Amino acid sequence: MVQQPLQDSFGRRFSYLRLSVTDACNFKCVYCLPNGYKKPDHEQGPLSIHEIKNLVTTFAEMGTIKIRLTGGEPTLRNDFLDIVSTVAAVPGIQQVAVSTNGFRLKQLAKPFRENGVTAINVSIDTLDQKKFSEITGSNQLPAILEGIEAALAAGFPEVKINAVLMNGLNEDSLANFLAWIKDKPVAVRFIELMPTGQNKEFFANRHVQSKALIDDLTSGGWNVKQRGSVDGPAQEYTHPDYVGRMGIIAPYAKDFCSTCNRLRVTSQGGLRMCLFGEGNHPLRDLLQDSSQKEDLKLRLISLLQKKEISHYLPEGRYGNNNTFSSMGG
Repeated sequence: MVQQPLQDSFGRRFSYLRLSVTDACNFKCVYCLPNGYKKPDHEQGPLSIHEIKNLVTTFAEMGTIKIRLTGGEPTLRNDFLDIVSTVAAVPGIQQVAVSTNGFRLKQLAKPFRENGVTAINVSIDTLDQKKFSEITGSNQLPAILEGIEAALAAGFPEVKINAVLMNGLNEDSLANFLAWIKDKPVAVRFIELMPTGQNKEFFANRHVQSKALIDDLTSGGWNVKQRGSVDGPAQEYTHPDYVGRMGIIAPYAKDFCSTCNRLRVTSQGGLRMCLFGEGNHPLRDLLQDSSQKEDLKLRLISLLQKKEISHYLPEGRYGNNNTFSSMGG
């Protein structure tokens, strides 16, 4: 039996897996799918629950303790609650997080809690209804905010919000978010806009660095929070007068990749060792039967020796990442 942990040649261990369960999404976010989702003609269906169980079981035996279920929009799958409960039941998995646009959160918050979800991330780029509709092509912001309240009422200790920072669209939204989280256990994380193969022009026009936001937070008395061992890449900030938290994800920051603890698997079963890496390394052929587990471990060990020390965004390289929905975000 293979007992080697998931570790690359630089000594980084991977306790966190982002697993996409679908490429499909019902929003038309300007930085990801401005023209809406179109299923490729040649594409297989997404991983089945059986394949997902075999995948997660193998990762868990190699030291992964946190799974984030993402997409696309994962709740578009009719069997999503079954996926959640299957993943949560795998021995060794301690945290099951879900990333969603929140359009079904009001109905699903309680079932999420009952089926083993431990954390929820919701994409909300602005609290302004008009700008939200402009960014996402959806008018569902009020329902999404009700879903967040439903999640808190269902017993989730907090909800995390992801907001992609965009020049001319929401770079001035800090004050509104701060007022919202004053007495609410919500962590808002601004993510610097990142390039893909399909958003080059948009990125050139809308990218803005997060330095001004960080300066505003620190000058306002916000203090850096120490990052946990299975936390994502956000640098979070706390304030004694606020129940909620703020955070920044700045992929261009120095040493951003030094604490990398996560791997990605696409909905088609392709391993991505970096969001901005080259290629999806196929795993699906070894997910058909639990008897293939040891072979899968050996493949993962071999592939991880090819993981690079960093992405190369500052040099203008972003791999073959066409859209975030196809990569699991």
